[in-house]
Amino acid sequence: MASFRTRLALLLPAAALAAGALAPVQLAGAQPAAAASYDWVALGDSYTAGVIPAAGDTFEVPRDGCERTDRSYPQVIDRDLGGLIDLTNVSCGAATIENVTFRAQEPIGRHLPPFSEDPDYPFPPVPPQSEAVGPGTDVITVGVGGNTLRFADILRTCLELGSGSGGVGTPCRDDLADDIPGRLTKVGKDYDEMLTVLHERAAHAKILAVGYPTVIPEDTSKCRYNDLEQFGPITQGDLDWLRQDVLEPLNKVIEKSAGTHGSTGFVDLYDSSRNHSVCDAGKWVEGILTSGSTQPALVHPNARGHRNAADHVTSAILNSISAD
Repeated sequence: MASFRTRLALLLPAAALAAGALAPVQLAGAQPAAAASYDWVALGDSYTAGVIPAAGDTFEVPRDGCERTDRSYPQVIDRDLGGLIDLTNVSCGAATIENVTFRAQEPIGRHLPPFSEDPDYPFPPVPPQSEAVGPGTDVITVGVGGNTLRFADILRTCLELGSGSGGVGTPCRDDLADDIPGRLTKVGKDYDEMLTVLHERAAHAKILAVGYPTVIPEDTSKCRYNDLEQFGPITQGDLDWLRQDVLEPLNKVIEKSAGTHGSTGFVDLYDSSRNHSVCDAGKWVEGILTSGSTQPALVHPNARGHRNAADHVTSAILNSISAD
């Protein structure tokens, strides 16, 4: 992609000049006015929050169970953009669209039995993420939808059914295919409601709907059966089904919803990550376990995946700012 750093280099001085044009004239020897500051609220699920150790260290003290990590894309962008953006990051692992819109969430931290037990679990509820948005918000990014689709449950079912398959057939598709259209319909309905609420809370804000990256390659022969650093015992046929009928349609539902709401853009992470799936050598998404370790990752982006997301989301934020 065109370097977002080049655009940043051009826009930061422009933003500072714009701020200076609106500021009172300074007396000689006075300190220059600070660059313009835009209020950005980051909403979303684990693909925004970071969650896994491969996406950095959690930084909340005390922990709230949402598992925001310091190498997740909101935090990367916050460092990249310096004083131009004031970030409020309320993304939370395991969040559904309803948790963003109106429903309080009870975070799970890293309590993922049988993979891991979290000594701080259970955590107190956190408010609906939309409560962080207000009339002064300039930019909202939101990356959510996978938990409303119940992708973690789909993945768990595919693992269980694949374990007795010998890598043959499509046992997961055979069991779940009839449910997927209804789940996608719910994602679309909930997403529309969420965007309506966000626009009501921050009428002048630019909203950026962030899609999901490539998780499963187009050539699933790259995926080794029973390799837990990839998709474990999920069959090749089920991986093809998951890509074509579950994950790609999920992105399309999000993009379609964004397109029907004014002042909403869609940030596509899928195309740029096409050669960096769980089964690629230069992976940007970890498999069931993190590569080279026994840490559960359960198919989440690593720091490299978040760096790619940061580049694309930064470009979209700067474009929205420059359009003001």
